[in-house]
Amino acid sequence: MTQPLGPRPEFDAEGEVGPQELRLDLPAAHSAARMARHLLRQFARAGGLPESELDQLTLVADELLSNAVDHGGGAAALEESEQRESTRMNMQLFVSATSWEVHVADQGGGDPEVVRALVAPPDGVPDLEDERGRGFFLMAQMVDSLEVRRSADGLGIEMVARRSGLGGG
Repeated sequence: MTQPLGPRPEFDAEGEVGPQELRLDLPAAHSAARMARHLLRQFARAGGLPESELDQLTLVADELLSNAVDHGGGAAALEESEQRESTRMNMQLFVSATSWEVHVADQGGGDPEVVRALVAPPDGVPDLEDERGRGFFLMAQMVDSLEVRRSADGLGIEMVARRSGLGGG
């Protein structure tokens, strides 16, 4: 697992603090997602994200991480020891007082176009008869953007959720 010791302020030309970054390389297991969620929350708070945004960021990150475990190669493993293979997931967080962006990449294959159709159904609403598939649609309503693309390693899908203009200090 890779992570900085804590947020280090980076200043832009006007002396404003820029976004802080946290990167985690994790086993695709729910226990790792739980630990990542805890670290993300602490890091975001230390990075100046308003308290009013912490729950929303945590919920979105948790949904992305849980999906990576359940559908992105983790085979819904509760603990790393339950994995059939050593499957990884990566989380990257950028946070400032006025915005956040969280990336989660998995190694489970998948077709980004299929996931995009869940995020933004062609007719504007998810299939209410389907037993699953509404989580991405609901998550997309909570953020400014929810992007779906092939992961950098080509083994899975990466999802990027963003919120900005939060008016923090």
